[in-house]
Amino acid sequence: MRSLIRMLALLSLCCGVALPAHAAVTITFWSHELGNSFPHAFFTLRGMPDAGGTPVDTNAGFTAKTVSPALLMGPVAGKLDIAKPGYVAGSDAQFSVVMSDTQYRAVLRLVDAWSEGKPDSVYRLSEHNCVTFVKEAARIVGLTGLDQPKLMKKPRSYLKAVQAENIGRVTPVGLHGKAYLASLPPLLPTRATGANSAAVVATAALAPVH
Repeated sequence: MRSLIRMLALLSLCCGVALPAHAAVTITFWSHELGNSFPHAFFTLRGMPDAGGTPVDTNAGFTAKTVSPALLMGPVAGKLDIAKPGYVAGSDAQFSVVMSDTQYRAVLRLVDAWSEGKPDSVYRLSEHNCVTFVKEAARIVGLTGLDQPKLMKKPRSYLKAVQAENIGRVTPVGLHGKAYLASLPPLLPTRATGANSAAVVATAALAPVH
């Protein structure tokens, strides 16, 4: 329930905003240099579904619920994480893909499946981690060359390898977060409607992010 409430609150911030002329939701894949903050790989979702409804401006990553030596010994509880604006700005945007509405809904189902308490929320350092999470999102949007076993604990190297395997399918970014965010077109205010409000509830119910 707490996860659903947080997602409702986050998406409610998007009510009353709309993108300029172009539509569709863009997924951007990010890495964060290894350190004491997590996750080290995540994605952002930004745009308007082609079918209309509520604009989207959020992010999701997967990490261990508690960072401790237990990570080195076996599976631990995992959680979905919404990165704070400062964390995103301090990360590196690697590449983007414009999604179809079908792909967007599938990414939301991925987020739901990996949320706390679900079977996929178990964190394993080498094979079910933040890189695995973005790998599955990349699979949903049709990218190939995703199996890079030597890079599953190296987020930046992994994403760069995937980008190299998908020339022509992705839009390279290669910018530090602050610069990339500054380059994005603004979200323009608009009037929220009852239909938009309903869309917020529907999206939140589908993808509760912890």
